[in-house]
Amino acid sequence: MGIQVEFNPDLALRNISEFKNGNRKFEECVPENMIAGNVYHFLKKGQRLYWMFGDVSLIETAGNDNFSQPLANVLILEVRHVIENDEVWTIGKYRVSEVFQKTEDEKNKSVEMDLF
Repeated sequence: MGIQVEFNPDLALRNISEFKNGNRKFEECVPENMIAGNVYHFLKKGQRLYWMFGDVSLIETAGNDNFSQPLANVLILEVRHVIENDEVWTIGKYRVSEVFQKTEDEKNKSVEMDLF
């Protein structure tokens, strides 16, 4: 079967509504009211590799390669791979370097996301 590894140029997490609706764990979602300087945990299914020597974009995903514009710049501090229920997961920590302000249009926009 080989080793399946995904290289990620950014950190893509789900909308916090996925957690509130019981569909995802908190760590799989973009936290509400992110604060620059704070450290947060993340969880991603699969064995993933991230750039750790500088900031990467934190984006929101609805799945199927559907991504938002960057919400923040983050520095990934820690990445580990674990097996849970016979599946590989990537867990880690990131520090928010900068949170980008949303425009009024973005604040009023539904969950529909822009494709890159």
